[in-house]
Formats: sequence, C-alpha cells, structure tokens
Amino acid sequence: MVILSIISLTFSEKAMAQQKEQMVRLAKIQVEPSQLDKYNAALKEQMTTAVKLEPGVLTYYAVADKTNAAHITILEIYADTAAYQSHILTPHFKKYKETVQHMVTSLELVDVNLLALAKKPGM
Repeated sequence: MVILSIISLTFSEKAMAQQKEQMVRLAKIQVEPSQLDKYNAALKEQMTTAVKLEPGVLTYYAVADKTNAAHITILEIYADTAAYQSHILTPHFKKYKETVQHMVTSLELVDVNLLALAKKPGM
C-alpha cells in the first residue's frame, strides 16, 4: 500500500510539473456572422489537423456564445511555449489564418494559468 501511495504521489508530482510548463491560452474571436459556417469549418479542420499531427498541441475546446454564435472562445493547451511557436509555423495553421483573415472582425489572445483540472478517467 505504501508503494502504491509513493507511485501515485510521484505520478501526481510529475503531472503537476508538466502542467506548469504548459502554455494555456484563451482566444476570444468575433466572426462576421455571414461567414460563420465557413469560419467554423476552417476552425474544425485546423484543430483536428493540429491535434492529429502535432504532439505539442494537447487540447482545443471551441465554444460559441449561446446568445451570439459569432462570438467564439477557444481554450488552447500546448505542451509548452516552444510547441505553440512550432504550431503557428505549420502549413495547416497558416492555411487557417489565410482562410479566415477576412472573416474575423476581432481577436483577443489571453494567456492564462491553469489553476485546477478535473476530468473523468480516459477523457
């Protein structure tokens, strides 16, 4: 039992250290309403490709405001700042930026610190 506790504590300490290195960002985006379907398609393609191809892209959650679907917030989590810097140089990210450049009316990037994380196992 003591050994399991030590292994669990060691694993938890490693996980916390990894989380401290992560880069966590909120992207607050306003999209031209008439372009929303095209924007959402480009966003989904970029997110799917990045998670599939880039080991340093850990998580994306994109949500739309219920009262105004053109107000989108994306939670982005990268392994570290270097992973983010690598990400913005990829062909799929450049394609996304070029595709949506005239669709986005406002972009605010907010770097945040992860305070806590709770999730179901396997998610």
